Amino acid sequence: MKNIFLGLLLVAFTGAFAQQKELTLEDAVLSYSKGLTTKNMSGLKWVDGANNYIYKEDKQYVIKSVVGKIVSKIELDKFSATYPELKSVPRITHISAKEVIFQHNNQYIHFDYVNGKEVSKIAFNEKAANSDYNKAAKALAYTIDNNLFIASSTDAKIAVTNNADKNIVSGQAIHRYEFGIHKGTFWSPQGNYLAFYQKDETNVGEYPIVDVTTYPASVKNIKYPMAGQKNELAKIGIYNIKTNKTAYLNIDNNDEHFLTSLSWTPDEKYVFVGELNRGQNHLQFNRYDVATGNKVNTIFEEKNDKWVEPEQDAVFLPNSTTEFLYASERDGFMNLYKYNTSGKLIKQLTKFNFPITKILGFDKKGQNVFVNATGTDGREMHCFKININSGKHIQLTKKSGVHSVQLSNDGTYLLDNFTSLTVPREIDVISLKTQKANTIFTAENPLKDYKVGTTELMTLKSKDGFDLYGRLIKPADFDSTKKYPVLVYVYGGPMVQLITNKWMAGASMWMHWLANQKDYIIFTLDNRGTSNRGFAFESVIHRTSGDAAMEDQLLGVEYLKTLDFVDGNRMAVKGWSYGGYMTTSLMFRHPGVFNVGACGGPVTDWKYYEIMYGERYMDTPDENPEGYAKSRVASHLENLEGKLLVIHGSVDPVVVPQHSMTLLKEAVEKEVQIDFFTYPMHEHNVRGKDRVHLIQKMLDYIVEYNK
Repeated sequence: MKNIFLGLLLVAFTGAFAQQKELTLEDAVLSYSKGLTTKNMSGLKWVDGANNYIYKEDKQYVIKSVVGKIVSKIELDKFSATYPELKSVPRITHISAKEVIFQHNNQYIHFDYVNGKEVSKIAFNEKAANSDYNKAAKALAYTIDNNLFIASSTDAKIAVTNNADKNIVSGQAIHRYEFGIHKGTFWSPQGNYLAFYQKDETNVGEYPIVDVTTYPASVKNIKYPMAGQKNELAKIGIYNIKTNKTAYLNIDNNDEHFLTSLSWTPDEKYVFVGELNRGQNHLQFNRYDVATGNKVNTIFEEKNDKWVEPEQDAVFLPNSTTEFLYASERDGFMNLYKYNTSGKLIKQLTKFNFPITKILGFDKKGQNVFVNATGTDGREMHCFKININSGKHIQLTKKSGVHSVQLSNDGTYLLDNFTSLTVPREIDVISLKTQKANTIFTAENPLKDYKVGTTELMTLKSKDGFDLYGRLIKPADFDSTKKYPVLVYVYGGPMVQLITNKWMAGASMWMHWLANQKDYIIFTLDNRGTSNRGFAFESVIHRTSGDAAMEDQLLGVEYLKTLDFVDGNRMAVKGWSYGGYMTTSLMFRHPGVFNVGACGGPVTDWKYYEIMYGERYMDTPDENPEGYAKSRVASHLENLEGKLLVIHGSVDPVVVPQHSMTLLKEAVEKEVQIDFFTYPMHEHNVRGKDRVHLIQKMLDYIVEYNK
């Protein structure tokens, strides 16, 4: 095939099979609790103010220098002398040359680990959620229900907001965690102010969640803003620690636009707010005056016919209150731009043809910035050093694979936690001056005593020329003369990447169980629309959800059928969430390709999905009626050939059960047989020991009907 390029990486897990253990499905699904995941250095982090690192080992912490010399140990006895109820060393959130900070019994504690004594503590309410501790202010922001509070050394419950109306929610993440938002409180650099999100959900529709554990069953209504309906109204409050007063930025949000990228200037005089219109195609990055709450200026604007997706905050250059870096995808890839607060674009700092995913920090003199980025291979993650004046860059992590790095406080060393298809884990200390690496930890293969198969990575070509990354898992006792059935495992949606050059290539361990115990080939492909590949690759789905993804998945099927060891007449497909949407769409819109499909939590109609995610890719139902109609799974239901299992958590607040219920209703009306199973009181996925039941059910179904 002209559009297929093969042979990138191969790792063999095989050995002397007669002497190796068989992997059970319970082992595979509960691999972490069974000790079958890769070992790591627990709690590894830099010590603030010194080029030393700390990690947890048994019932103690060990502090070492960058050359591996033990500096000190913090044993359990140091803590238990003051806190006798502790049975192991507490999880620390911060460490300096003398102090650690940890949480214990509803308290944030500053502890002198050199002398073994408590320095200070902040008690907080036992009902606290969404906690956000600021060590400079020695204060904790937290929420109880819909209100925001602060705990200080003198008071465990200072009310920042006091809204009796449950529709007004303060201090929590807004916009359903989209746009890079993962929390709702933002301390100023010196801890003198607390900025926070507030949302008014009065006009947002309610969705009923039924609790079957009560007698009789009871209903809990959640706020769920469905596509095309009313959205939450967002505000930003500023709480002044010294005056104990709260004021709000003067943002007119009657048009239901989104607020994100909330960032403080180092002098605490201003906050930046990314304001994105409801249509998500016009961003204004604005500066607001903390003292007055008024907008000072719009620093820049971004527009795009498809969407603009702000995901990162502004990061100020060291020793500057006016110049900052901002990551934008405006040129097709997430690159860095240098601005000043007046709104002048000083320069585009990077022009990578791959995305920057995070700004890590700067060196001591502020001459270079360090970032995470994929590099030229989208399956990897690396660390780069970029000169702020010239834009020249160096890739600091050299080995092919996925590198998770921590930059030391002075920007002279990296802690590099590295994994690849052939390396379970290796942790190095890298000197940025010499670029030499000192290995401080190596993990052995956690499956060395088990019989598992092989994993191959390959690259296919989409019809419009994009590289598509794939993964193929074969049984341990693979026989090239046999014909094997295939399971295509699919996700296919935005903001997710399944194929990576890390240990097991990102595959779940149950795939190896299926390969070995049931003689299966398992294939996965990251189609167009998935993440870390640039805007053109990702935005092809706009207004036509699933079309390009299915085209690419069928390209994968075409490739599989060229392999002599694949039985092209015995193919199955499985997915969850967006993967459930893909599974049902492939079964209905391309009948006969797969004998059987099994899916969970499927999106079946985009009008039932949330505004923030759904409208970005599909616009509103009124703006894109053709796209919504075509992508509605039940529109093609009567085409079904073969067997389909649909699974849904009964209290799913993400892909609400209405998706599956409406599909089943229409299946009954059209006299189409679909199998259905629900997991009572489980949300968007099935966790804990019940997950073994879930995977068993799905795989048994696939094996039984893929004949």
